[in-house]
Amino acid sequence: MNVRRQHISGVALAAVTALGLGTLTACSSDSAAAGNTDKFDVVASFYPMAFLAEQIGGDHVKVSSLTKPGQEPHDLEVSAQQRAQIEESDAALYLKSLQPAVDEAVEQSGVKTKIDAAALTTLEDHGNLEDSHEHEGEEGHSEEEEHARDPHIWLDPVKYAEVAKGVGAAFEKADPDHAADYKKNTDALVKKLDELNTQFADGLENTKSKVFFTNHAAFGYLAERYGLTQEAITGLDPESEPSPARMKELQAEAKADGVTTVFYETLVSDKTAKTLADDAGLKTDVLDPLEGITDKSKGDDYFAVMEANLTALKTALGAK
Repeated sequence: MNVRRQHISGVALAAVTALGLGTLTACSSDSAAAGNTDKFDVVASFYPMAFLAEQIGGDHVKVSSLTKPGQEPHDLEVSAQQRAQIEESDAALYLKSLQPAVDEAVEQSGVKTKIDAAALTTLEDHGNLEDSHEHEGEEGHSEEEEHARDPHIWLDPVKYAEVAKGVGAAFEKADPDHAADYKKNTDALVKKLDELNTQFADGLENTKSKVFFTNHAAFGYLAERYGLTQEAITGLDPESEPSPARMKELQAEAKADGVTTVFYETLVSDKTAKTLADDAGLKTDVLDPLEGITDKSKGDDYFAVMEANLTALKTALGAK
């Protein structure tokens, strides 16, 4: 059975912590030392946060990412050197609940401006998809299911734009000397995200199927935004192993819903996805959760990869 998701209504733009003055330059997602430069030094937790900081900060910021290209962000452990890097920076931009080690490091640090992207939009509660299948029809749900929050908000251009607005406002407060530029850059980024949303909405409006299979449950917000249903082999954790029952259930659903493709991703093993595809007679393709850009990515930035994702979805779902 499909796990149908509730529509999220409302946007919670939360207040961003603290003021941090600094003068701000060339963008860099290099994980080398940040801090003590003539720029506004921003430490970002992983690629989607670094991309926002670079786009909004422009020439006024120096951005460093704690997660190296090709590294699976869920597994990140923060080194002593990186803790020092956070301390020396003017701002830390992170997404609470995605990387617990980063949450702890930022919370314990004395960095002037702490920007939690999860507080700038609405996160939805839902647990591991296997758990939710097991509990369907029962009155109660497991504590894990009740409290698990899907952090993959950047894969929904609308939610990502909400976060961008909050980050822009935080930069304006923290570095008021360059507030006008931050506002201008934020507006330009939001406009591009609005256009991307229109591309997805138009491209996915008329399709033969509305169901797609993924390796892990990264695309729930995207699916919800465009009237699709994501069925993940595993839950929110990309390293978890599916049960044999889940694999059989997906084989049956592929036939029932006209699913043609099992999507896997660039930073996680494709073994499970290919096993399901072989067993069910399906194709495989890449749907990139954009947790990092590598030489395997189908594009060199957020927008290019999202457009490649749209092309892959249109093909798999039989866009008319």
